[in-house]
Amino acid sequence: MPFGVDEAGKGPALGSMFAAAVHCEEPSVLPDGIRDSKRLSPERREELAATLRSDDRLAIGVAEITPARIDDPETDMNSLAVASHAEAIEGTVSDLERAGDANGTISGLCDACDTDAERFARRVADACSLEGVAVDARHGADDESPLVGAASIIAKVERDAHIATLSDEYGPIGSGYPGDSTTRAFLASYVDEHRELPPFARESWSTCEDVLAAAEQTGLEQF
Repeated sequence: MPFGVDEAGKGPALGSMFAAAVHCEEPSVLPDGIRDSKRLSPERREELAATLRSDDRLAIGVAEITPARIDDPETDMNSLAVASHAEAIEGTVSDLERAGDANGTISGLCDACDTDAERFARRVADACSLEGVAVDARHGADDESPLVGAASIIAKVERDAHIATLSDEYGPIGSGYPGDSTTRAFLASYVDEHRELPPFARESWSTCEDVLAAAEQTGLEQF
């Protein structure tokens, strides 16, 4: 299992989803403390991500699924999770091929983003445009596999950096998740001021639809 794949940001109402793939021929070279990113502090995730990226024995691929892709009525989140995993794998394996390190079949493990792990693995393998990629998937793989845990850390750090960039431009937006009071307050304030959602909102999410509907109702009541 020389590569592991995981995603971050599947459920938020704001911002992109990211997937990462980490390839390593010998997982024992991974730094100590690798585990599911949700079990680590932001500071520790940053440290581990920097260590992973600085190790030339590793190949890392990252895929971004933007809000525009998420809002496309012709797709759904399960299909986009498949696409993000496949794109991250392609980025990783392509780097290996350019370096002349990839020969024959390359296999790996994904953290399953579907209730049916076998179906998810099959769909990711079918979505990969490269030959010779074998994919397995398991629920909880980010806890069980150091490589999937490493991918989880990279994906989460990418997602956090994305949110930090948006916050620098728009002010505090919170985590982007519907349950975050800062996120809800930001959405309500932005829509109240601009009469539309911010450009990085997932417009098809019920959280965003509800904020727009509330603003429209408030506007009607003022007349």
